[in-house]
Amino acid sequence: MSTDSIQVFVPLTLRRKNGRPKILPPAGTVPEEDNLQNPHILRAIGRAWGWRRRLEAGEFDTAKDLAADIGLAERHVTRELKLAYLAPSVLRRLVYKREVPAVTIREMTDIAALPWVEQEAEVFGG
Repeated sequence: MSTDSIQVFVPLTLRRKNGRPKILPPAGTVPEEDNLQNPHILRAIGRAWGWRRRLEAGEFDTAKDLAADIGLAERHVTRELKLAYLAPSVLRRLVYKREVPAVTIREMTDIAALPWVEQEAEVFGG
């Protein structure tokens, strides 16, 4: 070993998650904010906006037609489609700031029916 080199040991733990290896940071470290956001939330919001655009463009007449085309249950599509109607302030905090919601995706679909001024407090618990 050269005297000009330095060895650094970082105590990492390797764990399997969903069949894939995942490296866990040392105990006591705070993960980056990006790692806190559930990627399923961002995907669901992205899908909902894509479906909304397709419906508004007239590509499909109903959510039932859209669901049949993409191979999902109509109930699932109509429930998740509600995410495209979340308040802009909620979307900003979820998508741009990557804040973690205090509710599940399913609960968020119910919250989308509330007035925009109430949604933020419901989604982020404050």
